Amino acid sequence: MSLKDKLPQYSDPSMATEDLQQWRTRESWRVFEIMAEFVEATERLQPIQPAVSIFGSARTPVSHPYYKLTEQLARLLSDAGFAVISGGGPGIMEAANKGAFEGKSPSVGLNIQLPHEQSGNPYQDISQSFRHFFARKVMFVKHATAYVVMPGGFGTLDELSEALTLIQTGKTRKIPVILMGSSFWGGMVEWFRSTLVNEGMIAAHDMNLIQVIDEPEQVVNAIFDFYETRGFEMSPAEREMQFSL
Repeated sequence: MSLKDKLPQYSDPSMATEDLQQWRTRESWRVFEIMAEFVEATERLQPIQPAVSIFGSARTPVSHPYYKLTEQLARLLSDAGFAVISGGGPGIMEAANKGAFEGKSPSVGLNIQLPHEQSGNPYQDISQSFRHFFARKVMFVKHATAYVVMPGGFGTLDELSEALTLIQTGKTRKIPVILMGSSFWGGMVEWFRSTLVNEGMIAAHDMNLIQVIDEPEQVVNAIFDFYETRGFEMSPAEREMQFSL
């Protein structure tokens, strides 16, 4: 008997095994767990404005220059009046929360429940836990005035790509997306230009969505420059846009 012949037949749902029926019921009710995550996180984070989301590797040690750079940046942002949102875990996330925690504005951690690696850091004024990555990512975008992306791995690239896609497609408002560290990000940005743009995968003007900056003070200035003529408050059209996230 071939593998194809062993495929289950689902034409009659009543023929499913008891275990499968229980799994389907549990999967349907899981929707309410997801709704609860969105509702709780939205209510807790709505008053936290303006805010900057900072992303980066969970594996960066305290002694690494990237950790020190992130801590310095977060402190500057916090003292300038921005709440700082991170993933709430170790590494760059901890550095972001620590810098903000020592500053004037709230330090926010959006923690993800993982079997390995992630554990909450102690530098959080507001700590919100998530079971689902997609709900957590929505909150990163929904409540951010700007994105700052520090060096990181697959998770950081995922969050960067998510933000760029939402902005590019008009599913969220345009905000500054700042890659910090030209030596780390330069090769990727050049590949965007030489390959994605040249092969028509993105438009040339899509590159304007990204800034590459090395100095923390310049990051803060770039965010203020972006909002200089329009202010931080969302317009009615932008508030409506956020419902499409």
